[in-house]
Order: sequence, then structure tokens, then C-alpha cells
Amino acid sequence: MTFRYAVIGAGMQGTAAAYDLARFGDAEMIYLADRDFARAEDAAQRLNRLLGRTCASPVALDVQDEKAATDLLRSVNAAISAVPYRFNPLLAHAAIQARTSLCDLGGHTPTTWEILALNEAACEAGISLIPDCGLMPGLGNTLAVYAMRQMDHPRHVRIWCGGLPQRPKGPLGYQLFFNITGLTAEYTGKAVFLRQGRIVEVEALSEPETVTFPPPVGTCEAFVTSGGTSTCPWSFQGILETYEEKTVRYPGHLERIRLLAELGFLETDPIQIDGAQVIPREVFHRLVEPRLRFPEDPADVVVLRVTCEGTHQGQPMELTLDLMDFYDPETGFTAMERTTGWHAAIVAGMMARGETPKGALPVERAIDPERFMLEWLKRGIPIQESIRRPLRIALRE
Repeated sequence: MTFRYAVIGAGMQGTAAAYDLARFGDAEMIYLADRDFARAEDAAQRLNRLLGRTCASPVALDVQDEKAATDLLRSVNAAISAVPYRFNPLLAHAAIQARTSLCDLGGHTPTTWEILALNEAACEAGISLIPDCGLMPGLGNTLAVYAMRQMDHPRHVRIWCGGLPQRPKGPLGYQLFFNITGLTAEYTGKAVFLRQGRIVEVEALSEPETVTFPPPVGTCEAFVTSGGTSTCPWSFQGILETYEEKTVRYPGHLERIRLLAELGFLETDPIQIDGAQVIPREVFHRLVEPRLRFPEDPADVVVLRVTCEGTHQGQPMELTLDLMDFYDPETGFTAMERTTGWHAAIVAGMMARGETPKGALPVERAIDPERFMLEWLKRGIPIQESIRRPLRIALRE
């Protein structure tokens, strides 16, 4: 059986998601929709060239045109929203009208709660609405649920995640692989964690620690950023004592970002300059974004580590899942595009096949992690699993 999909947003992550659907989603047709038709056309041509067949078709779409969005969604079996998060509720309402299941890349917890509030309407429409299908939130949360299910009583889940250039570069030792508004959103506000069984808020850019990965990444720093845990602290309250996530960067990055934040460059309150209102964060975006893109060297690496501690069969157990992915020169997809877009594509394929529950549900409750892992491993990105148990030594009398 084949399916028709819509990927709304023909940018980096959306194009990667469409490519994955074409390879593994039993896709008959994928509509790549974007407000910029030229971008949608370029993305569709690129995919058809990579695939060696005509599978992707460009569509001009303004997501704020509810009728046009509903008409497009009505023509497909499942869809992915790869547009900025503020538009996701609009598309969720259109999906309900069209009676078509939809997942999105998420990344903004208040918007996620807005979509989850549509649970009753989604149930009545007989569809799945699943926000936060990306890298973090998304893939990391799904791996966390997988790890939790490997033991009888999970207690502590900790996640480290980062997208990095393979070689540190530029003024921040960093390279931008997604929209800069998402980056500054992570660097501001508060993260929501589960600690000692209680939901707590922790300031972004706090609690630095050192974390080491296999070559070529090596020693890095990790610190708190906002948004990555999304709804998981609420989902797992009463089950876990700890659920937290930190962002990984090369050493020295945090100190520079903290300096910029302390100088006010990440603030959103307008200031007056020569009679004009200026938003500092928008100035930061305009100045910094071109200095964090290096199109001549797109080689990146994504690291993702999930640890789960608990007990199994009455004995302490710690399970670690390690994923490392790299830029693919054959397709031109970055590791960030692959690990973000492919998580969403797997979820969309599961929705098309009727493998997800009806309603608006958080990704950690909507996706069967074992089923997901079977799909993920088809993509050729390995996940290293290691289990540590304390030694049991029998003492002689």
C-alpha cells in the first residue's frame, strides 16, 4: 500500500523529512509546500534527482490561508509541519478540518500545550496530532522512553544533545544548522525538569558540566537550555524522580553566549535608538546569523546520549544509548537535517499506516519506542546500547 504525504515547509529539515518519506514511507507522492514556491520547486527537483524518480511535487502555500491548508491536507494520508512553531496551531486546526493526521517539529512548549488542548477535537476527527517530532524534543525523548521500558523501575533519565560543526569554527566555535530564532529561544527562558519527583524550572545557560564523546568529537561542555524536555516532566511525574536534558557545545561557547546575554543582545523588549524602536534580539539575529553559516564547509556532527538509571529484576541497572551522526556528502544532508527530519518522517509514516493513537498526544505517549527503533535502524544510523550493573561478589565465610 502506498500513501500521499504533505511536508509543509521546504527548508532544510522539511526537505530531509520528505526524502526519508520517499525512501521508507511507502510514498506515492509527497507535496512539498512553501510560501516561497521557488524554494519548494528547488527542493522537489533536488529530491527527484536524488531518488531517480518523480515523487516530490512543489506547492505554493501560505499556511495562514486556512482554506488552502485544509484543501492540501485533505488530499493526503498524513502530513508534517516543518514551518516555524508559531504556525503549528493553525495547521493543527486545518488538519482537524481535513481529518488528516499531522506531526510537527515543535520546539516551543507553550505552543505544544496549545496543540494538545485539541485532543477531543482530534479524537472526533479520527486523526493523530503529535507535536515535537524532531531531534530534541523528539528523537531524544523517544529514546528515553525506549530506555525506560528496558527496566522494571526506571528512576533517573538524563539526556545530552548537540549539533556541532565537525571542526569548531567562527567566533562562537559553532555553526548554525537551523533557524537562528530557534537557537536564541533555547538560550533564553527556563528549562522544565523533573527533579526529586517534582517539576522545577532551571535558568537557561546554567549548570555547566564536562561531557566526553568518542572521536572525533571528544571533550565538550553541556549546559541547560530551554524547550528540550517539552511535556516529558509532566508525563513522567509519579514515574521518574529525574528527567533533564542539556545542550552540548565545544568548550568556550557557553562563556561567549553568557557574555552576549549579559550585555542584552538576547532581550526582546524594544529600545529607542535615534527615535526608532529596535529589538536587541532581532539585531543579534541579523548580525550573527551570516557569521554562523559556512556553506563552503557544511560538515556537521550530531551527538545524542540518553542514560536511564533504575532497577531491573531487583538489581540496580544503568542503560546508556549513544547516537552519533555525520554530514552525508552523497545526498548533501547534514546530520542535523537527518536526525531532525527523519524522526518526523518516521512518525508521519506510522500515522499513515494507522499505527498511532487518535487524539492530540505528546510524542512520548504517542509513539511505540520499540516500533520506532525498528524503523530508525533501517536508516543506517546506529545507536550504541550499553548496560552497566554492579558486580555481585559472593564472599566465602
